[in-house]
Amino acid sequence: HVQLVESGGGSVQAGGSLRLSCAASRYMYDNGCMGWFRQAPGKEREGVATIDTDGSTRYADSVKGRFTLSKDNAKNTLYLQMNSLKPEDTAMYYCAADSSPFVCDVMRTATIATASVMLNYWGQGTQVTVS
Repeated sequence: HVQLVESGGGSVQAGGSLRLSCAASRYMYDNGCMGWFRQAPGKEREGVATIDTDGSTRYADSVKGRFTLSKDNAKNTLYLQMNSLKPEDTAMYYCAADSSPFVCDVMRTATIATASVMLNYWGQGTQVTVS
């Protein structure tokens, strides 16, 4: 049973920080490629950051230098540290993952936007509001 549970969202002022957490099942955490995506009202879902099975990371241009992925192996948890937050970062943030080698291979070379339609397992989302 695949489970992804996000937490850590909230409301902050511009320039502030938040850390999002995505707790995954052990199998998915150990074998899957994972990522964070976001969707603002009236906008399409967009990729934020992804991490491959070998630990390599990619970030959307809009968040490079401000957001950082990290993992806690003891807790099966993927984190998204978000600094210097801007009002345009306001969105529902989703954690997604997949353990299919095919999916992870495609995600490795595809754009982050493509990753959002490749990954098959999604969490319920956590709201981030920046004012």
